[in-house]
Amino acid sequence: MNLDMIKQARELQSKLAHAQKELKRMQVEAEAGKGAVKVVMNGEQRVLSLKIDSTLVDLSNTKQLEIFILRALNDAQEKVTKEAEKKMKEATGGMKIPGLF
Repeated sequence: MNLDMIKQARELQSKLAHAQKELKRMQVEAEAGKGAVKVVMNGEQRVLSLKIDSTLVDLSNTKQLEIFILRALNDAQEKVTKEAEKKMKEATGGMKIPGLF
């Protein structure tokens, strides 16, 4: 391996580390039921908050609430995944690296 390749590998490693830090700080919000359920998720796909409109709370029928929660969570995860793919693509210059999205 020549010195130029080592330098490029280090630069790529630095860019990837920076992209990972950005993802940790990133937050996305998703909602379902016209805002009745809101989810905030970070770039590591950790749910930071979940808000539920009190009008949805009906202990005798939780099915609609469950559907809204699932929709909001799935939407948030999709947003995080798309943003992570974008950041990693920027960091790698579009190069495909196995294990990185």
